Amino acid sequence: DQGFMIVANSIHRRSKIGARALLASRSGHAQVGHAPFNIFPSTGEAEQCNLYVQTCPRALIALRYLYEEMPQLHVIAAGSLLEFAMEEISFAVGRVRFLNMYPLTFAEFIRAGGNEPLFEALVGPPSNLGEVTHEQLLRELKNYFFVGGMPEAVRTWYETASMLKAFEVQSEILDAYRQDFSKYAARAGKGCLNQVSASCAARVGEQISYSGLATGFSNPTMHKAFDLLCQAQVLHKIAALKSPMLPLGSHLSAKRFKASLIDVGLMQRLAQLPVDVEIRHEDLLAIYRGKLAEQFVARELLVIQNRDLYYWSRDARNSAAEVDYLLQRDGTVYPLDVKSGHGGSLRSLHLLLTTYVECPQGIALYSGRYGERPEQKIRFVPLYFSGSLCA
Repeated sequence: DQGFMIVANSIHRRSKIGARALLASRSGHAQVGHAPFNIFPSTGEAEQCNLYVQTCPRALIALRYLYEEMPQLHVIAAGSLLEFAMEEISFAVGRVRFLNMYPLTFAEFIRAGGNEPLFEALVGPPSNLGEVTHEQLLRELKNYFFVGGMPEAVRTWYETASMLKAFEVQSEILDAYRQDFSKYAARAGKGCLNQVSASCAARVGEQISYSGLATGFSNPTMHKAFDLLCQAQVLHKIAALKSPMLPLGSHLSAKRFKASLIDVGLMQRLAQLPVDVEIRHEDLLAIYRGKLAEQFVARELLVIQNRDLYYWSRDARNSAAEVDYLLQRDGTVYPLDVKSGHGGSLRSLHLLLTTYVECPQGIALYSGRYGERPEQKIRFVPLYFSGSLCA
């Protein structure tokens, strides 16, 4: 598993401890791995044990006793179905720390390409960027929209400069996901899972309902399929709120929600975009009717906030309104809209700011350069700065 190997090596580099990879099979057997699982030799000091659990709950149970016998051993447990395996066991309090892994963010994508000056500009103040740097970042962001952040796709892109090669990698990853669907089949059905994932990819940025996610299946089955894909973190549910006041989770609108996928590159591949047509758009907000931009922003916000993501929806007669996302920072909520131009009306954003004066400022993400309208309490921020909004 690529992500598993990456995080193991990353922790090793940062902590300077030795490591051995431990492979757990579905039969419940476990063994210390040799090549290719032997990532690097032990230093003779504290060791790190990397456990690829997959669907082996017994391996996780065994780790409870491994800690007792070898407290010096640092253990990483990973696996595509780890969330489901953990449903079958319990852990003692304080024994386990949970870490979420994500595809590369846009900033990490830039850094992976070795462009350190552009990376430094991206993590600096948005008001300091010149026109040349702004145009460079827009070009790189367009590449990121199609390549995405899956490590193997990114590596292939930088090594070959071929999007077709990167798309081949994405197709292989999607095929692997579909094979994994067979492991969930007893819970929802492989066909339903396939349809729901493809449907959500095509409807990013849209309010959706369970009844429209697939054909030929009951509503409870589609509901279950959606929930399973969210549990496996292939999808993420973005719930609507009636009010942007804290705590956000207390104002849920039960029947209104959107969805984002795990990665923008996989999203465009799963939606079967005509890339040769879409990539010609100069304005990034015009690509796939703005859906790639909304997918990109959603994933960047999910990573930097490390909490659930919401949007605001008002369903009043003759006054319906919707703001794309709500950003929570330092105990304050900032409404955020993804828009195609500096001169747009931003009617919903203005309505929210007027109705809820506790929200001090709104943010409009677009393809232009940084600007402010203090009289309207709105900042215009380049789209590529989405991942730096909490910095």
